[in-house]
Amino acid sequence: MRRTLMLVLATTMTAAACGAPASVPPEQEKTLKAITVDPYQADVDKFRQQREAKLTSDTGWLTIAGLYFLTKPQTTVGSAADNDVVLPASAPAKLGTLTLVKNKVSVKLEPGVRVTLLDGKPFAGGPIKSDGEGAPDRMVLGDVQVWIHQSGDRPAVRVRDKNNHLRKVFTGMKWFPVNASYKVEGTFVPFDKVKTFEVPNMLGDIDTMESPGHVKFTLNGKEHNMLAITEDEENFWFIFRDMTSGEETYPAARFLYTGRPDANGKVTLDFNRAENPPCAFNPYATCPLPPPENRLQVRVEAGEKIYERH
Repeated sequence: MRRTLMLVLATTMTAAACGAPASVPPEQEKTLKAITVDPYQADVDKFRQQREAKLTSDTGWLTIAGLYFLTKPQTTVGSAADNDVVLPASAPAKLGTLTLVKNKVSVKLEPGVRVTLLDGKPFAGGPIKSDGEGAPDRMVLGDVQVWIHQSGDRPAVRVRDKNNHLRKVFTGMKWFPVNASYKVEGTFVPFDKVKTFEVPNMLGDIDTMESPGHVKFTLNGKEHNMLAITEDEENFWFIFRDMTSGEETYPAARFLYTGRPDANGKVTLDFNRAENPPCAFNPYATCPLPPPENRLQVRVEAGEKIYERH
């Protein structure tokens, strides 16, 4: 590799000395670019590319096509206009009726309607599990999926459509340039025991979450202390707002995911990976708001910028 680089540089310098335009063979140019790429920049770029690919995939947030709260004992569902919940045109005109009893939902399908669940098993009707109980029972109707979403105490019908218009008019993510100074090391300060607390979402409902403690860190010369939310056994989730919110970045909040503390209690917070919540892209998402201690009094000019629609 060193020999190749020296040859490339020698060729360029010779051409310049002779007054000729510098010309590098394609293969050598590719090698030179690979040598000069910053590994950290490449790693963040890869993360951002994967995030956009996930958002625009068949299961990404751009495919969510509706959210209908269940407000009465029985709710009709189908693509016909006279249903309480109107599905995309590719779904059956009359899918069936949802019955709500004590926040539990059951389905009665119309005669002749065939439905499968996400695992491929046929579904003939009966009780269905919401996403408030874990992985929900999703009814699959070709390119359309229907399931019960729990927003606080309120159950709602959530609809996914692979052909949703938001997917077709997506304009792409926008990011601040990668800046290594926004990758900082914090110190985890655990609670005596995991705390359960309530977090309002953008619709005014209250979600219950768990926190194992705070992470203290210094950014732009100021000390901060953010509440860490349990994402899973290996990761923390931070819902935060900063002084760019409502201007360069999404007004409500941004999300940051990190690993758990290492053996010395250290947590790496890389704000170059800060991302918009689903609500930035889709009005049918129900996103949590940041707790008071996660409203940073500093400009975090890193990570994802506000989404620009057409």
